[in-house]
Amino acid sequence: MNKVTEKQSMEDTGTMKEEITSNLDNPAQLEKLYRDDKTIFKRAFNGIYPDIQETTAAQFWHERLNFENEEISWGTSHDLIFVIAATFIAGLLAKIPDFTGINPDYFYPRNLAFVVFPFLTAYFAWKQKIQIKKLLIVLIAMLVSAIYINLLPDDAESDTLILACIHLPLFLWALLGFTFVGGQLDNYQGRINFLRFNGDFVVMTTIIAIAGGLLTAITFGLFQLIDLSVEVFYQKYMVYWGLAALPIVGTYLVKTNPQLVKNVSPVIAKVFTPLVLLTLIVYLVAVIYTGKDPYNDREFLLIFNVLLIGVMAIILFSVAETSKNSNNKTGTFLLLCLSVVTIILNGIALSAIVFRISEWGISPNRLAVLGGNILILINLLIVAYRLFKTLNNSHEIESVEKSIASYLPVYGLWTIVVTFLFPLLFNFI
Repeated sequence: MNKVTEKQSMEDTGTMKEEITSNLDNPAQLEKLYRDDKTIFKRAFNGIYPDIQETTAAQFWHERLNFENEEISWGTSHDLIFVIAATFIAGLLAKIPDFTGINPDYFYPRNLAFVVFPFLTAYFAWKQKIQIKKLLIVLIAMLVSAIYINLLPDDAESDTLILACIHLPLFLWALLGFTFVGGQLDNYQGRINFLRFNGDFVVMTTIIAIAGGLLTAITFGLFQLIDLSVEVFYQKYMVYWGLAALPIVGTYLVKTNPQLVKNVSPVIAKVFTPLVLLTLIVYLVAVIYTGKDPYNDREFLLIFNVLLIGVMAIILFSVAETSKNSNNKTGTFLLLCLSVVTIILNGIALSAIVFRISEWGISPNRLAVLGGNILILINLLIVAYRLFKTLNNSHEIESVEKSIASYLPVYGLWTIVVTFLFPLLFNFI
């Protein structure tokens, strides 16, 4: 993100603060300011609230902006109908190999993402009232993706096929993000909210999955007491529909009851950041001590890169949560340290893949890993630089948000390259 955009964001917040302060006795103008830009209004208001909290108008707006409903909401009847219908259809899609005789090893790697993402995308398209033109773009992209991935040669040993199957869900995730922000490519705050949603979604679906696991164990135990075996039936029907329902129900609960996980995600971010930092430091020392060689050990390098992607995801999620509190210097410092250590890890992985390319030439896997590592390194350097500036100026946390939001489409473009171009460039090998 350029300095002009950063400066403009800070100026907008500062101007909003002045407007709110000067219009506390003008309800109509406050309402207009709020409707013009709800995100900046809330951020500016919460920033000046300690100075104006004695006024009745300020107290009213504070409750309006920060009120949390403690009751569980099940949404409207239309919401419930959508969830039930989407869950049923998703379960049917997951059972296609059973209904048609298609080889599951062929079907699931290529199509499992289509059991989930189209329904989540439809949900957000409905809720965001996305324009028909933009919705058509998403639908066409999904349709082309489904046709393309199923037309790829059926070769289980093909590196490009495996890469396409791995990156296709990431591409559909990018389309989901596009729908989440209402098709507004310049909605940076919407992108950050999308990251927060993903964090809340992971928490919610994990809770539901644990509850589902407990229900399954109780069900098996109860029927065993009366000498009835339900394992085959349960696995054949209940598990399929349950897993298909998991992301749909998780999304629905997060959006209708944000208060359920709103306070859990920041706690997880605060707890995991120092733990992951400590683990990575110990891990680096252990790698040196054991003499593990990522330059010649292919499996070790693969695990190394999976670790790197996981840590990168934690950093992005933690920054999105830390940015809610611009005065959290400890959290910012820990994130900076985690970013620096991850940059070191990325440097090792990047040098290892460059070494392997120089020794054995370019392959689809090596090029995919190289490109991914370069993108992550650039992102880490930008985030680390912004976090460093934030230590001296807490208001710079907004620029960290913006830099993350600005970079997200780059990952989306890379998934397009790997999914759709790699098989053609490398002749489906």
